[in-house]
Amino acid sequence: MLLSAAFLLLWLPTSELPKSADADSPAAAKAVASESSKVPAALPDAPIAKSEATAESSSIAIKPFSNSAIKPAMERPLPTPRQQKLWYTFMAVGHSAAAFDAYSTRRALSGNYGTESNPMLRPFAHSNAIYAATQVSPAVMDYVGRRMMTSSHPTLRKFWWVPQVAGAGFSFGAGMSNYALTQ
Repeated sequence: MLLSAAFLLLWLPTSELPKSADADSPAAAKAVASESSKVPAALPDAPIAKSEATAESSSIAIKPFSNSAIKPAMERPLPTPRQQKLWYTFMAVGHSAAAFDAYSTRRALSGNYGTESNPMLRPFAHSNAIYAATQVSPAVMDYVGRRMMTSSHPTLRKFWWVPQVAGAGFSFGAGMSNYALTQ
């Protein structure tokens, strides 16, 4: 990948340094005129290649990369400090509820009180990998909640907390159901 980037950079045209303000002054113009007058009059001016002439004129007029900052097409609203604290709180609650669900599921399965009804978690049900597998859903809900919190749509911004709270509620409910089986 680095080699292909180096080859691409070799094909870029080299640009000249920009002229200073002194080069545009009348004194500099006289100095250039006096230097050009030192050339013997017997030699005619060499013609300029067409590609060089167009490159000179176009490089002055067109500047593809500007130094100014690029403004994003759409600005996302920033969450308030209260929303940030609530988001982190809901994140902790959601992941804790998922861990409780995984613990109660392992306990119920080890006591032969039932089977894992979620087909996506069934391969992990009889190992400690269920703890990691159950953390995927709260992570997705955290992402969705964060995107809703910073959405430009006002209705989504009002209900940004719903995915996290719903996910935590389902995990806690499943954990309590499993816990009730073992008691």
